[in-house]
Amino acid sequence: MTATVRKRKVTYPVAKTATKRAPAAGAGPEPVYSRPTVASIDLTAAGGRGGLSVGDRVRIIGSGLYAGEPAVIERFAGGVIPAAHVRTESGRTRQVRTIDLEPIGPAERSGPVGSAHSSTDPTAPTPDRADA
Repeated sequence: MTATVRKRKVTYPVAKTATKRAPAAGAGPEPVYSRPTVASIDLTAAGGRGGLSVGDRVRIIGSGLYAGEPAVIERFAGGVIPAAHVRTESGRTRQVRTIDLEPIGPAERSGPVGSAHSSTDPTAPTPDRADA
């Protein structure tokens, strides 16, 4: 005759987290943790910037490609967030949110002081070289 052997009950060790107690209420402020990969959304961008039109000279503000560079608005792109296609002074084009565009005057240049002369002829008279 065959004897039946009873199977032993399996026991597992107690989890290490079971011995930790919950922190006391009001013991201190909870640290705010923000993941570095999460994008922050500017909710005011949906309103756009008013007063811009095609052909206006603007400066690209904010961060990103061509930041701080003057450009000319070529056309507007519709959408939830208003944007404009601009051509920078270096000849590159890019789409920019209208909230990231700052109108600048037609005479304002990004070059050094004294570069407002349109002539490239070095012998042309300038205000500081009137005798030439």
